[in-house]
This record gives sequence, C-alpha cells and structure tokens, in this order.
Amino acid sequence: MKNTIPVLSALFFSLGASSVAQGAEGKPDVLVPYRSSTASEQARVSTESRMAWWHEAKFGMFVHWGIYSVPAGEYNGKTQPNSAEWIMNRGRIPIAEYGKFAAQFNPTQFNAEEFVLRAKSAGMKYIVITAKHHDGFSMFGSKASSYNVVDATPFKRDVMKELSNACQKHGMRFGFYYSQAQDWHHPGGMGNTWDKDLKRVSTDEYIREKAIPEVKQLLTGYGPIGIFWWDTPRKMSKESMDGLSSLTALQPGIITNDRLGEGYPGDHQTFERKIPVEGAAGQNWEVCMPISGSWGFKSSDTSFLTPTTLIRNLVDIASKGGNYLLNVSPTAQGTLLPASIERLKAIGEWMKVNGEAIYGTTASPFPALPWGRCTQKLTASGGSLYLHVFDWPADGKLTLPGLRSKVQSARLLASGQAVAAKSAGDSMVFSLEGKAPDAIASVIEVKLSEPLQVAALLPAQKADGSIKLSVAIADLHSEVARHATLKAAGDVWAADWLHPDAPLSWQFKVTKPGTYTVRAVVSGAGGGKLKVAIGASSAVGEITREEKGAKRTVVLGTLTLTGAGVQTLTLTPENAGWTGFRLHHVELLP
Repeated sequence: MKNTIPVLSALFFSLGASSVAQGAEGKPDVLVPYRSSTASEQARVSTESRMAWWHEAKFGMFVHWGIYSVPAGEYNGKTQPNSAEWIMNRGRIPIAEYGKFAAQFNPTQFNAEEFVLRAKSAGMKYIVITAKHHDGFSMFGSKASSYNVVDATPFKRDVMKELSNACQKHGMRFGFYYSQAQDWHHPGGMGNTWDKDLKRVSTDEYIREKAIPEVKQLLTGYGPIGIFWWDTPRKMSKESMDGLSSLTALQPGIITNDRLGEGYPGDHQTFERKIPVEGAAGQNWEVCMPISGSWGFKSSDTSFLTPTTLIRNLVDIASKGGNYLLNVSPTAQGTLLPASIERLKAIGEWMKVNGEAIYGTTASPFPALPWGRCTQKLTASGGSLYLHVFDWPADGKLTLPGLRSKVQSARLLASGQAVAAKSAGDSMVFSLEGKAPDAIASVIEVKLSEPLQVAALLPAQKADGSIKLSVAIADLHSEVARHATLKAAGDVWAADWLHPDAPLSWQFKVTKPGTYTVRAVVSGAGGGKLKVAIGASSAVGEITREEKGAKRTVVLGTLTLTGAGVQTLTLTPENAGWTGFRLHHVELLP
C-alpha cells in the first residue's frame, strides 16, 4: 500500500455487469454469470450503472494475504518496520532467501466459505484480495509464473478460485488487488533495489511476460469479478498501461480504482488510512484502512482499532458519500486473529440493527454536526434522514440545524420507539427519552413528508466571541485558487493562490461586536502581503518566507466589528509574486 494525496477542484467537497444484482434493501437477488465482452461493449456500460451496486454496498472487506504471513514481520531476529507485506523490501531480503517462505506456506486451516461468511456477517457486501502484492508472489495458479501458491507451496490450492466460488455461492461481490508495476521477484518489475544478483530486463518485458497474462487470467478464469484494484502507480510506458487497462473490458461492468497510473483515473478515488475532512462532491471515493496497524499479518501488531472507532469510521465515511474498505490480515495458517473476529462481529451486530442507515445512502446535506453524523435516502416527495447520534444529549434535546422540511415521523431504529420532533426556526429539535440505545451510535430515522429543504447556515462566533473560518467553507472568487486535502494532518488548505484578482471570503454571523485580532494559519515556503477586511475595517499583514515552510500562525492585524448580524471577511493578496504559499484557516480572537 502507498499513501496518495489527491488534489480536488475549487468546488471542493459540499463491478461488473453485475455478478450480483442488488435488491431494494441491498440484498443479493441473482448471480449473473461471467461472459467475455469486447471493448465497445464495455464502453456502453455507463459509469452510473457500473457503480450502482458499489454505492448501495458502502462497506467491503480488503484482504492482504501472501507468503509474507510466514515471517509475520520478523526477519533475522528483528521486527522489520512498516507493514508486514513490505518485509522483503524493508529487510532487503534476496529473492532466493525470500522464496523459502513459499515452501513454508501451508494454510491448512483456511476455509473460503467460512471466510466469506465472516465478511457477510459483518455487513460487508464485497471482498477485494491481494492476487499479487509487490513481492511478486501470485496467490493463484498463475500460468505465467511458477512462483505461485499452487506450484511453489505445499498447500497446492488456488486460494483465489476458492474465494471466488464462495463469494458466488453467498452473493458477495469479489475483486482482485494486483500490484502491476512493483514486482520484487521479476527482473523487470519495479522496486527491488537491493538484490544485486537480479539480471535486469525492461519493465515493458515484465508487463508483457507476467503482468498482462496474469491479469488476463484473473479476468477470465475466476467467474464474475466486480472490482480490479490496481496498486501502485509508477512511471510505465503508455503501451504497458494501455495494455493493462484494456484487459478490464473482459469483464463487462467491472469497476477500477485510481492507481493504475497517471492518466488512468479509474472509477473511484482512493484515500489510504485517512478519512478526508469532507467528502469529494461529484466523485466516487473510498477509504481503505487496516483493522490494525499492518496491512499484512504481523505477529507483533496489537494496535487494533476499537469497535467504536470502526463503526464510527463507517458512519463518518457514509455521511460524506464514500465507501469503507476495511482490511484484515490472515495468518500463515489461513485464519484471522480473535481480535479481528471480535471486531467484525461487533460491526455486524450494529449493522443488523442499523444497516438501512448505511446501505444505499448518500452524503449528509448538513454541515458538521456536533453530536454525530447524518446519512440520507431521498425521494421526489421526501424520503428519510438518518441521524447517527454519537453523543446522546444529557437534556434529551437533539437539534438538527437547518432542516426546514416537514417531518412526517421519527423513530429509533433500535426499538421502533417514536421520537417527537418540533420546528424551532431554521432547526428541528427532537425529544429523546432515557439513555442511548447504543453507546457507539444510536440511529434516528426521520421521515420527511415533503422534498428536503435545508437552510444555508453560516458559521457563528463562539460564546467568547472567537471564530475559526476554514478554507473548506470559503468562497473562491477565481479558479486561480483551489482546495486540496492534506491527509497527513486531516486538514484542508488553499493552494495556487497567487493573484490579487482572486480574493477569498467568508460570511459569518456576528453576535459580539468589538475589536478582534485576525490570525491566519499558513504553511509553505512562500510569503507576501495579505489585506484582510470586514466592512470598512481593514488591515494588511505580511507572511514572511520560510525555507522549510512549516505550518505557522501569522497575525494579519486588528479589525473592529461595528454591529451584530451577517458580516463578510475578505482576504486579498497584495503581492502576486509569492510561491508555495498555503492558507489553512483564519481565526478571529477578541
């Protein structure tokens, strides 16, 4: 796995011919058998129709499994850094030495049907598994290389075939992860910089000899494939990338991620380990994340996410319009650790009660909610909102700001108990009785009797008069500026913001007039002058250039807010020459 930082547009945030057809409740109806197709047939399958099942599913299982589960993160008596599947790289293990793990790989306790049923019981709707990771070992009976689970191990069984059959039997979508560019075993694969005995050939030769034949085999010999999950993008020739990409036409309706290479965006964007601050409006996206610290099985890894974190992650991602691909790591024996099993069971128990608030939902129409998250299923005449309450109100009053639509009814999903709702200006207040039905996330279904109407709510000052204005909610007055996610910090920033004709502005509610210090949180090596203005009051601050460009807070000046009501703060660059400058947010402090 490798982190990527996707860059989004200025309007930032606001598989196959189906192997399984989904019913209204997201349950599998029928299996559509695999058939080959031409590229032209594939092109006729629209993105919308190919992605329909994926949007309904919301939740899938990622599986990292290979012969790296034998050393389990330990080599020569030392725990190697990074995730376990990177041990060959991090331990700089020669090909001949690493290949010995294949002779020790004999997961006799593996049961494909049991494995699929664990995923299904957890509420997952699809499985994506590593057919070949960067180490170059194929977890299927490859016809292009004898370095595979059937020919090189005492196990002698095709893991991918068994899982594919079990998925078809139980109505689970099935997909392959494939490391197309990195292959530390093949002399033309990328990434092996340590094995001096490797007699190099071109990357194109590796693609022709191994990658293309293996991908073709996976797409023609394993039944209906819903997803092909490429990893990781590297600089390859266009001929190689075209050759790989064209193979997906063998499965009508298959979907792919965005990691084949530059110029091949796929059908959905991938965020690794980190949940974006906001959802990517107008884009299909998912978060892939391990259930513990390592993607592959690592014996020393005990940093499992709690059931609370996992369930709230799922809710958070769904509330932003994304999918959650949660990874598990089978051992060399072919089983999951009890810690993984316990967590999958906990998620499954929550989903049995609250699954309808996840499956087939779309992103919340509301800004950040202090008590939890919201998902929705809308119709032309109304539909339902699902309020996922993380923090049950002590006074029994739950306020949903901005809801103007009439509420037909509201109920707790856990018990069916009715919940009273009362309009209060541009908000709706729900009266809750007793304790939270679920300490992790209690769900209230709110049925609307008319089309959804949400008031545009402005940020307001806190009780002490301070306010934080994030770039994520700024008005961008030119396409010169854009927003981007900075996943490492869970932050949002404005980039390429270089011109005085491209001011940024925010509207907000003033409840406490007075004199305020305005500060900007910035990063990047650039600098320059910024004019900040609210009404007739203005000041000019200067961001000094710093060589390393670390995140820092800069005072822009002091402004006077003369009255209560809606005010507009504007930032205008006065120096069009700065570079590398990033703005994260603006703060007003009394």
